[in-house]
Amino acid sequence: MLPLREYPDIESPIVNVSTNYTGASAEVVETKITQILENHISGIEGIKSINSSSRNGSSNITIEFNIDRDIDAAANDVRERVSRALDRLPEQVRPPEVSKSNSDDSPIAWFVLNSETMDTLQLSDYAQRFIVDRLAVVDGVSNVRIGGERKYAMKVWLNRQAMAARGITSSDIEQVLRRENVELPAGEIESLDRDFSVRIARSYKTQDDFNNLVIKRGEQGYLVRLGEVADVHLEAADDESTFRGNGKNMIGLGIVKQAKANTLEVVDNARKELEKIKRNLPQGTTIQDSYDSSIFIRESITEVYRTLAIAMILVVLVIYIFLGNIRATLIPAVTVPVALVATFMFLLAMGYSINLLTLLALVLAIGLVVDDAIVMLENIYRRIELGEPKLLAAYRGAREVGFAIIATTLVLVAVFIPLVFMDGRIGALFTEFAFAVSAAVLFSSITALTLSPALCSKVLKPSNKENRFSQWMDNQFSRLEQAYRRVLQRNLTRKYSLIVMLALAGFTSYSLFQQIPSELTPKEDRGTFFVMMNGPEGASYENNAENMAKIEERLLPYVESNELSRVLVRVPGWGGQGGVAIIGMPDWDERKRSTWEVIDEISGKMQEVTDIRAFAIMRRGIGGGGNARPIEFVLQGNDYDELAAWRDRILARARDNKGLVRLDHDYKETFPQFLISINKTRAADLGVSVNAIGQTLETMLGQRRVTTFIDRGEEYDVILKGTKADFSAPDNIADIYVKSRSDALVPLDSLITIKEEATAARLNRYNRMRAITITANLAGNYTLEQALDFLNKVAAEENDIDGAIDYKGESQLFYEGASAMTYVFILALTVTFLVLAAQFESFVHPLVIMLTVPLGLVGAMYGLFLTDSTLNIYSQIGIVMLIGLSAKNGILIVEFANQLRDKGIVFEQAIVDAAAQRLRPIIMTSLTTVMSSIPLVFATGPGFESRMVIGVVIFAGVSVATILTLFVIPTAYTLLAKKTQSPEETSKRLEEQSQQYPEQEM
Repeated sequence: MLPLREYPDIESPIVNVSTNYTGASAEVVETKITQILENHISGIEGIKSINSSSRNGSSNITIEFNIDRDIDAAANDVRERVSRALDRLPEQVRPPEVSKSNSDDSPIAWFVLNSETMDTLQLSDYAQRFIVDRLAVVDGVSNVRIGGERKYAMKVWLNRQAMAARGITSSDIEQVLRRENVELPAGEIESLDRDFSVRIARSYKTQDDFNNLVIKRGEQGYLVRLGEVADVHLEAADDESTFRGNGKNMIGLGIVKQAKANTLEVVDNARKELEKIKRNLPQGTTIQDSYDSSIFIRESITEVYRTLAIAMILVVLVIYIFLGNIRATLIPAVTVPVALVATFMFLLAMGYSINLLTLLALVLAIGLVVDDAIVMLENIYRRIELGEPKLLAAYRGAREVGFAIIATTLVLVAVFIPLVFMDGRIGALFTEFAFAVSAAVLFSSITALTLSPALCSKVLKPSNKENRFSQWMDNQFSRLEQAYRRVLQRNLTRKYSLIVMLALAGFTSYSLFQQIPSELTPKEDRGTFFVMMNGPEGASYENNAENMAKIEERLLPYVESNELSRVLVRVPGWGGQGGVAIIGMPDWDERKRSTWEVIDEISGKMQEVTDIRAFAIMRRGIGGGGNARPIEFVLQGNDYDELAAWRDRILARARDNKGLVRLDHDYKETFPQFLISINKTRAADLGVSVNAIGQTLETMLGQRRVTTFIDRGEEYDVILKGTKADFSAPDNIADIYVKSRSDALVPLDSLITIKEEATAARLNRYNRMRAITITANLAGNYTLEQALDFLNKVAAEENDIDGAIDYKGESQLFYEGASAMTYVFILALTVTFLVLAAQFESFVHPLVIMLTVPLGLVGAMYGLFLTDSTLNIYSQIGIVMLIGLSAKNGILIVEFANQLRDKGIVFEQAIVDAAAQRLRPIIMTSLTTVMSSIPLVFATGPGFESRMVIGVVIFAGVSVATILTLFVIPTAYTLLAKKTQSPEETSKRLEEQSQQYPEQEM
C-alpha cells in the first residue's frame, strides 16, 4: 500500500514558456520577446528562479517555483501574465506556448527495437504507429522518445536550374501545393429519406501523384509538372539521427516520467505493456531492455532492507548477551516489530512513501526503539534481584524510570522538529526522514511504558532460577559497576578537569570541521554513466556522427571484455549536444573494478579524439537534472561582451586548477553564420517583399513543410528542400531566383549582400539578468565546496564590471543545504535545551545534560576524518541526531540522581550511585544504537556511499560520547548542580504549603 520510490517527492513545479519569432536574430529575440515576458512573469508569487534562453527565431523561458507551490495554479498565473504581454510583442510573433515541465526530463529507461526485415525508417514508422501511443498512455509516462527516429515524408528536392529554365520559383511550387493538395467539404445532398455529406478527397497520396502535379501552363499550352523541376521521393524527413547499441543500428524507446511519478512504478508499468506488445511484433522484430535507472533504486532499497534485517538481528543479539536469557530478551525485542509496523501505518496515514531515506531512518531507529524497553527492563529486573515480587517490581520500576523514558523520547523527537520546518528541496527531502524516526521513537516509548512492564511482571525470574550464562553476565556487570564506582569517585575530586576536556573537545571538533571537505552528497556509483560529446561550433551532423563513431570504437573493447554491459550511442545528443553515449556497467557483484575507475580511464581516452569536447559523467541522484554537472557557476551582468571577458579571465585561472576538469560555458561567440542584408530600395522597386526573400532562402537552404498527405491512416509532411550539392558554398545563392512585380525572375544576388561572421547561437539570462554559466566536473577527491570556494575567490578578484554571481543545480542546492543545516543544528540545540528545561524545571540540569553534545561531535568528526568522508547532507543529519543520542545517557544519570536526592541521599553519594546503577542500561542502549549502525558502516552494493557516511557518524559519535559521558556528566553535575533541586522537591514543597495553608471558602 505504501508507494516505493528512491527519494521523497522533491520536484519543484516548473512552467515553460516557448515563443517562436521566425527570422529574428538571437539579439532581437532577447530584447523584443524574452525580456518583455520576463518583466511580466517576475511578479508571480512563489518564483524561485527564472532561466531563459534566446536563439535565432525562438525564446524559451523556464520558471521554477517553490516546492510548495501548486503546479496548476502556477501555470495559470503564468498564462495570465503572458496574455498581458501579448500587445507588447512584435506582430509577427506566434502566440507564446505555456506548458508544465519537469526539472529532469531525461528518459528513466531505454528499450531498443531492432528488426531483421525492416530498415530504420520502416522500424521508426512501425514504432510510431503501434508502440509509442500504447506506452504514452501508461500511468506515469509523460513522453516516449524515439532515439534514432526517422519519419516518412514526401521530400520534394528542388532543381534550381530546371526551375529557372521554366520560370518557376520555390514560392510558386509552395502556393500550388497548398492550393491543390487539400481536402474540403462540398456541401450535402438531401433526398427524401437520407442526407449525404459531400467532400473533395485529396488527390495526392503517392509519389507519382505528386510528380504529376501541374505547376503552371507553359508556352503553347504545355503543362509543367512537379516531376520536371524536382525529384520527389518518399523518404525520411530527417536522416540526421543515429542510434546504435553495442555497435548495431537500431532505434530506442525512451520512457520519460511525469514530474511527480514514481520511477519504479513507471518502469514496471511500461514493462508490462511491452510484454503485451511483444506478442504482436512482426517476424524478426524484437524489443530488449537497454538502460534502466530503476535498477539502482530497486537494488539500493533491497540493500537497505537487508541492512534493516541485519540491524534487527544484531540488536537482539546484544540484548541477549547482556541479559543472558531468552525470556528477558523477548521483552525489548518485541518492541522492534511493534514500532516498525506502527511507523509504517503512520507513514501511510501521512501520505508518505517507502524510500531510501525513510528506510534509512528505520535502520537508525532500530537501536533507538529498544532503548526505552531496555531501561524499563533493567530497572524492573534490578528490583526483582533485590527481592521484590515481580508484579510489585514492575509497578515500582516503571514509575521510577517513567520520567526518564518520557524525557529521552521528547528530546529525540525535539531534535527532529527543525527538520520538518526546513524550506525548499532539502527540507522536503528530510521531512519524511524526521517523521519516520520520530514516529518510531514515540511508538517505542509507548510500548516501553505499557507493554514492557506487563511482560516483565509475567516472564522475568530472579537470577537464581536462570542459567549459568545469565549469572556470569550479572557477575561481570557487578564487577564492572564496582570498578566504575571507584574510578568515578577519584575523578570527582578533579572537577576542573571537566573544563579542560570540554575545551579540548570543542577545539578538536572545530579543527576537524575545518579540515573535512564538504559536498552536497557523496559520490554514488549508480551503475550507469554517460559520455557527452560536443563538436566545434556549427559542426554538421556528419562531423558529429564521425566523432561519435570514434568514441564508440574506443568503448566497444570494454564491452567485449565484459567491463561494460552495453554502450548506446545517440547522435545528436540531448539539449543540443553533438552526441551522447549511454554506458551500462555489469551488476555490482560482477565488476572487476569500480565505475569511477572506468570513468577516469575512459575520460582519458576521450582526449585522443581531437577537435571535440567529450567527458564522462555519472547520473546524479539529488541536485539538478540527472545529467547535470556538479559545477554550475553563473556570472551575471548587463553586457555579454563584458561578461565574456570576465569569463575568460576566470577560465584562464581555473584551467590551472587540477581539481576542475572538462571546463565549459554556455556562451559560445564562435558560432559561424552568414548575415544576409537586403537592399530594401532595390527590392521595393522590383516589387519583391522581404518575406518572399526569407521564405525562398528558408526553402532552398533549409526546408519548409508546406502541406501533408495521408498514408495508411497516418498523416505525413510534404517538404520542399534544395539539394545539398547545390548549396555547399555561399556563392551558390546567386542561382536562387524570386519573382518581381512583373513575374520576371530576379537573381537573389542582385538584392542581397552576404557577410560571414561569428556570433553566439544562444543568449542566456538567469533571474532576469544576462548570464554566462561556467560548468565543470570534479577530479578525484576534489569536493564541491573546494571547487566553489575557488571559483568564488577567482570571480571576486577578476570582477571589474560590478557583476554578480549565482548558482544552479547541484551547486545551488549545496549552498541551500549548508545554510539550512547550520540553522537546523542551532535550532535543534535550542529546542532540546528548552524541552529539557521544561521537564526538569531547571536551566542547570539541561546544561549539564547538553555538555554531552560536544563529546558526540568529536567522535563524529574523527569518524569522518579517519574514513576520508565528507560533510554532506547525510553526515549532517547524523550529527543532528547525535544531539538527542548524546543527551539520552545524560538524562538517565541526572534524572536518577535527582530521585536519590529526593530520598535523602547526600549529594555526592547520589550522583555516584545514580551513575553506577545506570551503567548497565547506558552501555546496553548505547551498544544497541552502535550495533544498528554497523551494517551501515560496512555497507556494500548500490548506494552504500551515502549509507556508510551516516553510519560512521552514528557509530563513532555514540561510541565516544558514551565513554566520555560516564565521567563528564557526574563531574559536571557535581560542579554545577549542587544548589539545584529536582521537580519532585518542588512538588513536595507545594504539597507541604497546601497542607499548612488549607484553601478557604471565599
